[in-house]
Amino acid sequence: MKSYLAAAIQMTSVPDLQKNLAQAEELIDLAVRQGAELVGLPENFSFMGEEKDKLAQGEAIAFASAKFLKTMAQRYQITILGGGFPVPVEGNSKVYNTAVLINPNGEELVRYHKAHLFDVNVPDGNTYQESSTVMAGKVLPPVYFSDKLGNVGLSICYDVRFPELYRHLSDKGADVVFVPAAFTAFTGKDHWQVLLQARAIENTYYVIAPAQTGTNYARRQTHGHAMIIDPWGVILADAGEKPGIAIAEIKPTRLEQVRRQMPSLQHRVF
Repeated sequence: MKSYLAAAIQMTSVPDLQKNLAQAEELIDLAVRQGAELVGLPENFSFMGEEKDKLAQGEAIAFASAKFLKTMAQRYQITILGGGFPVPVEGNSKVYNTAVLINPNGEELVRYHKAHLFDVNVPDGNTYQESSTVMAGKVLPPVYFSDKLGNVGLSICYDVRFPELYRHLSDKGADVVFVPAAFTAFTGKDHWQVLLQARAIENTYYVIAPAQTGTNYARRQTHGHAMIIDPWGVILADAGEKPGIAIAEIKPTRLEQVRRQMPSLQHRVF
């Protein structure tokens, strides 16, 4: 593993596939011009709208998203994460909320179907029922083993509230873990940062958290604050509340230092 720059992209995706892909490309270009070699896009980067519209356009969104990710990876010679887009489930009317990691050759490295679905009545009056259109993934997320980038683990948004999933990634040897999200504005103000820091601290790895921000459609408002957090829990970069990027250096020497100073994973009893 070498030292390199990673970028967590922050978008305001809307119910317009082409508009979202154009916004994503602009921000990827910005990240690459600043030197990023590993780039993450947020959950729902290619489409964020009503559930019925997501289902109706599911195949088109899935095809365009996959093609876009491969094109961006090859054009900019980066490893890129598509942090969550709908992929139709064969023989079923639902979709998987899918994250895909693509290498600079445009080849898929690993993919993950979101396991924890957001079925919550938020105190701000909004009700979310992700399971009405999304099939939960049944397999724990993968870790991609890379000599250059370190071992990269995947997760998606609501997963961040389930620490056992992140301990699984730690057990698999993760050095860097993605948490692409579309966190609600109401829950995000209290929980987003502290949950990300907790996952980084308790597992002593980097967390890269691309995010949605602003008003996406109707009453759907997202928190923003895409972040990169180091293994000690230090916030290295925060994109704030507007579309943009959080960019920071991923250092193997920092990983080694923190794991040496705080060897908590070696002290586990259970």
